[in-house]
Amino acid sequence: MKQLLFILSLFLTVSLTAQNYSFTLIPDSLLKDADAVQRIEETRINIHSIKSATVKHKVAYTVLNENGNNFAGYANLYDNFQKLTEASGKLFDATGKQIKAVKKKEMDDVAYNDNFSLAGDGRIKRHNFYYKAYPYTVEYEEEQVYNGIYEFPTWQPMDYYDFSVQASSYIIEMPLDYKLRYKLINGASEPVVTNNANAKILTWQASNIKPVKYEAYQPPLSRLMPAVLIGPVDFEYGGYSGNLSTWDNYGKYFASLYKGRDVLPENIKAAIHKLVDGLPDRDEKIKALYSYLQQNTHYISIQLGIGGLQPFDAKYVAEKKYGDCKALTNYMVSILKEAGIKAYSAVIFGGKNFPYVYEDFPKHYFNHVVTCVPDVKDTVWLECTSQTQSAGYAGTFTGNRKALLVTEDGGKLVNTPKYDANNNLQVRKITARIDEDGNLMADVFTHFTGIQQELQHSLFHDVNQEDREKYLNRTLNLPTYKVEKIEYKEIKNAIPAMDESLTISSPNYASVTGKRLFVMPNLFNKESRLTENASRHFDIVFKDSYRDVDSIFIRLPQGYSTESLPKDVTLSNKFGSYKISFKVKDNTIEVIRVREQQEAVFPAAEYPQLVAFFDAMAKADRSRLVLVKN
Repeated sequence: MKQLLFILSLFLTVSLTAQNYSFTLIPDSLLKDADAVQRIEETRINIHSIKSATVKHKVAYTVLNENGNNFAGYANLYDNFQKLTEASGKLFDATGKQIKAVKKKEMDDVAYNDNFSLAGDGRIKRHNFYYKAYPYTVEYEEEQVYNGIYEFPTWQPMDYYDFSVQASSYIIEMPLDYKLRYKLINGASEPVVTNNANAKILTWQASNIKPVKYEAYQPPLSRLMPAVLIGPVDFEYGGYSGNLSTWDNYGKYFASLYKGRDVLPENIKAAIHKLVDGLPDRDEKIKALYSYLQQNTHYISIQLGIGGLQPFDAKYVAEKKYGDCKALTNYMVSILKEAGIKAYSAVIFGGKNFPYVYEDFPKHYFNHVVTCVPDVKDTVWLECTSQTQSAGYAGTFTGNRKALLVTEDGGKLVNTPKYDANNNLQVRKITARIDEDGNLMADVFTHFTGIQQELQHSLFHDVNQEDREKYLNRTLNLPTYKVEKIEYKEIKNAIPAMDESLTISSPNYASVTGKRLFVMPNLFNKESRLTENASRHFDIVFKDSYRDVDSIFIRLPQGYSTESLPKDVTLSNKFGSYKISFKVKDNTIEVIRVREQQEAVFPAAEYPQLVAFFDAMAKADRSRLVLVKN
């Protein structure tokens, strides 16, 4: 592992004067397995005070082939808190000769559109030379002025696959009395520190970082590559002062943004009491109020000014019947409070690829807000931006990660729900028949729970019938087929479930050769083989736990007998368990398949064993039954 970590050089001289971008100056070690090479990157942050800074950034990429073209464009989001004062770009050919240049005023400037915000003050400056004579180099420079600071960019020189870094540097210049925190990750080195009469300067530099190839089931690069987290101690943003030395203090900052914003109109108070006063227990009240929120509000993002952190008040949401994640959560907390139920806003990262939260380094790792209703035995989490999600279900969007509770006593870092294999089920029963020509007709009933029901939940709620049919007609694991019928039934609960009923036809599913019929009885759920890798470097990570149970019954055409029946296979090891059995009874093939996997981490050295495990499952899943006509 240490051999893969790049060398952090404290003596690399990076000049912001004109560079020689000749392709011949790139070491061969940086070209092998790379689609692009970062020739130079410098981030220079000049901190003026706890609320003001200037950030200059320069980067140049040499694009080696078509796959590297995604590095050739420039895009920068700016707003009233981060003003873009300068931007420019240059294009160079393989010899390093400048071909074109662009200034800020010549770049496209468009309103930031995230497809769900009603209003926002964010804009994007963007540009692309659209050059395709490989190799070529693009260089972009920019300057932004921060008016309010609560976070700084993380320095992680290597954060892409099939990409190499020739030079990278990160420089912070700050007043002598400014308090800055940093955390060294994955072997990053201490900075070079220099002082002058008025400022303290911290410099990190790195050079000659070879490409990293993606490996199946590996951890994210942020957990592997050296990086430096940067954060202020005291800060000011949007006219509110805060302190990031502890999670408790950061929670107090958020509490100041939420203070006084929980006042409800009288008509809403009356509606709440009418709804819940007769209900027998806390859980029933929570479900009823969450349903009330879903039926009477909808999600619209509004990103104006400090609106990125501060919610609109409860009265605004009650009147307008919409809000962003912060506003809807604050409204939910307010109506729960009116019903006598204590709840908190929880700042969290929403999405599957969530960052790792270092508990010893308070920082804004988050992009979302949800409601937490705490309890000693049964804490309830509510996703207030969804009009269809079950009360208490966090799932892959906010489950199994850290959240910052914003309480009256300060911030508290807590864990969201984690789901095991008993929660994440896929239980399928298939009743099918095959005719003499090998055509198959199947009725497929599947019960999905927890994480495994999320796709079906989306198919049911988020797309129309036509798009649903298109999706299913291109994704099922059959050579040729058509979905003739689709039905869904939803079961709402803290562990939600979806029942899916499909009728599927598959012409020529079974192969007919003379008197013989070749049938692959495991119709859908088949494991794939893994690519062998003799030089695996990274740990093996299973992110989720699940259990699949398939019961398959295929009626055979009359007049056939079994010539060859697949052998039963049972596998059980540290990576999981697998069992498949085959039999023919009353002219019907019966297949029972059970597959289970647990969330786990294994050392890279065990990858050959994992490959063998997946090979064995893939082979068994594709076993064929041979029938011969009497």
